[in-house]
Amino acid sequence: MASAAITLAADAPTLSSANTGFMLICSALVLLMTPGLAFFYGGMVRVKSTLNMLMMSFISIGIVTILWVLYGFSLAFGTDSGSLIGWNSDWVGLSNIGLTELWDGYTIPIFVFMVFQLMFAIITPALISGALADRVKFTAWALFVALWVTVVYFPVAHWVWGSGGWAFELGVIDFAGGTAVHINAGAAALGVILVIGKRVGFKKDPMRPHSLPLVMLGAGLLWFGWFGFNAGSWLGNDDGVGALMFVNTQVATAAAMLAWLIYEKIRHGAFTTLGAASGAVAGLVAITPSGGAVSPLGAIAVGAIAGLLCAMAVGLKYKLGYDDSLDVVGVHLVGGVVGSLLIGFFASGKGQSEVKGLFYGGGLDQFWKQCAGVFAVLAYSLVVSALLAFILDKTIGMRVSEDDEVAGIDQAEHAETAYDFSGAGGGAARTAAPAPAAAAASKKVDA
Repeated sequence: MASAAITLAADAPTLSSANTGFMLICSALVLLMTPGLAFFYGGMVRVKSTLNMLMMSFISIGIVTILWVLYGFSLAFGTDSGSLIGWNSDWVGLSNIGLTELWDGYTIPIFVFMVFQLMFAIITPALISGALADRVKFTAWALFVALWVTVVYFPVAHWVWGSGGWAFELGVIDFAGGTAVHINAGAAALGVILVIGKRVGFKKDPMRPHSLPLVMLGAGLLWFGWFGFNAGSWLGNDDGVGALMFVNTQVATAAAMLAWLIYEKIRHGAFTTLGAASGAVAGLVAITPSGGAVSPLGAIAVGAIAGLLCAMAVGLKYKLGYDDSLDVVGVHLVGGVVGSLLIGFFASGKGQSEVKGLFYGGGLDQFWKQCAGVFAVLAYSLVVSALLAFILDKTIGMRVSEDDEVAGIDQAEHAETAYDFSGAGGGAARTAAPAPAAAAASKKVDA
């Protein structure tokens, strides 16, 4: 017995400074993705909605951080109850967690795992905001975020990643959030926009991006931060799987961007910057669930297929009549579904597990498991999100008035404008009188 105890003690994981530092860096990279998303969305809207898009992402950082500390981490990763939700009273408010207490057999502290997962929880509702551009009250959005993460994101995270969660136990593969993040957010976006309706002037007025440089900046920050999002999800790199995920993230994103641009050139006659940015994001979304299970050649296939299908999907909103302002459904929902289901075909058995897909001799067993996870999360998020939006719309109202929407949601909701063409600054507090020369010039122009 003494020798057995010594052996067990020797095999027990010990804190790794390297893995801990690596995961803290990855956590910071994932946080950077939310401001990146804000720029990406902010550049895609018209001038009069720019600040509102930025704020819809930034408010998620504040709200979700507090809720995650209070009870979100416990619900998502606490002791399983019925394969649907977790709970650990010691984690409420992050109380009774030792500074060096390790996370569930890994070599990093619980606090490090907690903060890494927090960044996922922050960006997921922020993704939804792109579908609602131009028309949602900021207070209603903030309340929706708080309710949505509580009743949708926290439970779904437990299903997919929590020990005892039904999707986790079934064997559904989701390396870094194809179901829990992207399908979840995309389905929620669809549910909400079906309730709140279309923007004023949808399919009539031009609603082109006002700043493609901002879009490209945001896409670049997302691409950069996504390496932390994906590679960090292995919680270390002692066996090379994190490195495989890093490589596959780059490979799939490049393939998706190229596929989107080729489709765009054939279909519309031009290679656009918006297409390049959107294609890159589609590839990032698709490789998120699958990158630890496929080879780099498989990652090229996943990225190319996702880039093509997402490019085709974004036009569906005009045919089907739903107003997904910034293509959250077409990119995140479709990309997440494609990336998750393709695991059933391209899993090589040489990455995160020995599971093999159809093209590697594994049959369709994993494909059906992926289908179960994909469509359960899609249905749950779609229905519950629509219900939350309906309740808020009937109580406090989800939409701004038509006059405020037409005039500009930035001024109506934030008393600011993104660009002040009459002088420096865009804040409402700018009250100084114009300089004499400027006033004289203005009178000449008026005359």
